[in-house]
Amino acid sequence: MQIEMPGSGRRIRPGKLICVGRNYAAHAAEMKSEIPKQPLLFLKPSTSLVGDGGSVVIPPMSSDVHHELELVLVIGQEARGVAEQDAMLYVEGYALGLDMTARDLQAEAKKGGKPWSVAKGFDTFAPIGRFVASAVIEDVGNITMQLQRNAAVVQSCTTRDMIFSPAHLVHYVSHIFTLEPGDLIFTGTPEGVGPVLPGDKLVATGDGLPTLNVEVVAAQT
Repeated sequence: MQIEMPGSGRRIRPGKLICVGRNYAAHAAEMKSEIPKQPLLFLKPSTSLVGDGGSVVIPPMSSDVHHELELVLVIGQEARGVAEQDAMLYVEGYALGLDMTARDLQAEAKKGGKPWSVAKGFDTFAPIGRFVASAVIEDVGNITMQLQRNAAVVQSCTTRDMIFSPAHLVHYVSHIFTLEPGDLIFTGTPEGVGPVLPGDKLVATGDGLPTLNVEVVAAQT
């Protein structure tokens, strides 16, 4: 899947989907996990992306897939080892996204001290809305976001509750991976994560951000 860069209109297939775990204290608490001292990172493949109006497919090997609402940053220019005070200059835009998680597979991996790649990386496990240019958002540190499942609010937060700010995340990540145009940073989910079932309709909204709509479907056999 290609995304449209909000500043230039050019279309790019993201090379890296960099995700942040436990970036809201209340979510760490609901997962019975410690608050990290530095950002907890994991990766999703670009094949997990699905756009607004698309479908999240429940894989046959999981019976417990959860929704996780996130603010997503798109990188506009190469960034390597950037200072935190300059970090947001490299962000071209923002969108709403979902980090879908096969919670049963993740729990099994955690027990064995294994990576989360399978639980996080299925096709369609990274729904994403349209991007708006970063200049449109007055204060990325104070965006209210909400996720509805079948018209009932299941997640609601403000980005000011993030443990690590978007600027710190870009700064931190750029010292590990060279960030390239089109790379995405999923900045973490608030509390309220929960299961989805085939037929569910998920609607994510946020201040100044295009709405993200996806439907959950069962895998075709």
